[in-house]
Amino acid sequence: MKLPLQSIFILFLIISLAACSSNAQEAIPNTDDSETDQAEGQYTNPVWEPVLADPTLVKAGDYFYAYGTEDNWGNEGGYHLVPVIKSKDLIQWELVGDALKTKPTWKSEGGIWAPDVSKVGDQFYMYYSYSTWGDANPGIGLAIADSPEGPFEDYGKIFDSNSIGVNNSIDPFYYEEAGQKYLFWGSFRGLYMIKLAEDGKSTVGDKVQVAGDHLEASYVFKKDNFYYLFGSYGSCCEGANSSYQVWVGRSDKLEGPYLDKSGNKLLDGHNGELVVKGNLGSTGFAGPGHNAEIVTDAAGDDWLVYHGMLKSKPRTNNGTNRRTLLIDKIIWNNGWPSLFRQEPSTKANDGPQF
Repeated sequence: MKLPLQSIFILFLIISLAACSSNAQEAIPNTDDSETDQAEGQYTNPVWEPVLADPTLVKAGDYFYAYGTEDNWGNEGGYHLVPVIKSKDLIQWELVGDALKTKPTWKSEGGIWAPDVSKVGDQFYMYYSYSTWGDANPGIGLAIADSPEGPFEDYGKIFDSNSIGVNNSIDPFYYEEAGQKYLFWGSFRGLYMIKLAEDGKSTVGDKVQVAGDHLEASYVFKKDNFYYLFGSYGSCCEGANSSYQVWVGRSDKLEGPYLDKSGNKLLDGHNGELVVKGNLGSTGFAGPGHNAEIVTDAAGDDWLVYHGMLKSKPRTNNGTNRRTLLIDKIIWNNGWPSLFRQEPSTKANDGPQF
């Protein structure tokens, strides 16, 4: 059938407009929560599910290894005593197993929460929290392995809340500089730091408080002669109603004082500057927080590794908070870090380069 000339012109116009519309959509970043096609080298959060709460990260060989809080994933994977996953690119992850075969015995009850794994010499040290909800005397222990995949053998208690004089002593973070080892810790009763012995198995000297009672999950990152102290604020574990957020202060000294942009001290109860909060509205992620190691890729970009809960599926079938693993590129603006829009990304983005 031969189309009239006018019909051919109209058809050509429709095709041209559709092509222009398609090109315009490709040029403008997608900022809603709709599903998007993911090309090679891209990622869409979450990069791991169902659960990897309070993540920590270590690089060994070609792989990144991530570890999380003891949890029961219900019908999506069952019980895990410090789950271990690994990836070459922070995007594609696979389950390795559990870091611990048995629970440490220096405490009669509790969960192994918020592990922090670092390579120390030729071994891998995992400082961990041992606590129950509302525990009057939680503490921090150490387990050691020759391989990042474990198994980690428990060394024992480093300190508990009573012996160190800090209530709710959980959420350890190991830091080393110029051969000196340090441990940061604390959860809504002040953030603290203390020197460790040369072998990392005991504390030395007096503790130093670096932030007030409003933060937990301390993490320190050094960049351009500043120390950045990240901490999590709000409620971690209320499903879609979780209010967890990540904030940051900085200092030119490891021991502080850590300040916000206006020069206010985190020690005086100031949060610092907002890095990431939950997505607005009913979609996206709730309770983003407890960031792990910040990873710098081959392009020089820094990536935040943290957890968050899909508002559309915040819990497993048995009620466990479904804290999935998220990554996003850090934007540095005048020496201060945050994520784009200070929210987890919900669309396909270009991933890290390695």
